[in-house]
Amino acid sequence: MTDAPYTPPSVWTWDKENGGKFASINRPIAGPTHDKELPVGKHPLQLYSLATPNGQKVTILLEELLAAGHTGAEYDAWLIKIGDGDQFSSGFVAVNPNSKIPALLDRSVNPPQRVFESGSILLYLAEKFGEFIPKDPAGRTECLNWLFWQMGSAPYLGGGFGHFYAYAPEKWEYPINRFAMEVKRQMDVLDRRLAETEYLAGSEYSIADIAVWPWYGGLANGVLYGDSATFLDVASYKNVQRWTKAIGARPAVKRGRIVNRVSGDPSTQLHERHDAGDFETKTQDKLEAAKS
Repeated sequence: MTDAPYTPPSVWTWDKENGGKFASINRPIAGPTHDKELPVGKHPLQLYSLATPNGQKVTILLEELLAAGHTGAEYDAWLIKIGDGDQFSSGFVAVNPNSKIPALLDRSVNPPQRVFESGSILLYLAEKFGEFIPKDPAGRTECLNWLFWQMGSAPYLGGGFGHFYAYAPEKWEYPINRFAMEVKRQMDVLDRRLAETEYLAGSEYSIADIAVWPWYGGLANGVLYGDSATFLDVASYKNVQRWTKAIGARPAVKRGRIVNRVSGDPSTQLHERHDAGDFETKTQDKLEAAKS
């Protein structure tokens, strides 16, 4: 690669060698690459995922639902190794034609209902169990405002800033500066909102917080993209820091964030979850130490 200006060709063609860390799993076409059925466990909800920020949203909500007494939220969490291309199997594509984690299959209904896109999964589960979404129209709308804010904003944090700062083959000043500016603007949006209310939708914890926390709480915690927390001065967003710590202290969050986790300290990894007893090998101290 050079610093020379790039002139786009009249017709773009795919260069398999250009793409950085994730080049081996990125491609310009959809559909399966191989035939393989997905495993199915004993619970009504079958989750196929990985503990990325998007994956953590769903396992956190499921653990919160179980903690609230909803036994119908029992689930099997199957590991999808995206680096190995598991998301391109015929079974996974049947549940999510977009080949992205997380993907959910609700087998408590006939025929089974597929649900894909993390925001859609959160909304589906919140409505199914009547939890973590305000029931009054104004509160519900505010909750959905922030849920959809996250879905629209996080790609600038992850695919934008995170890619060019941490994963691109080389560091280029323009994209890093451009996306750093946008991420700091987003953090300021959150900080101003959280100066007004305890949680994003108001006084009650909701799927809005569950959606935003793995991304922006992860940034505030300093666990995303190497030394990006220092680079972005995330400590200066005091209200985001307060909110991040409060949510991170919830027992269900501590459990949910380690499900389908395959990196970091082995004591903070639970590759698959098929029963609440799977957490018994994790001491409270280990759960405290888990990183998102």
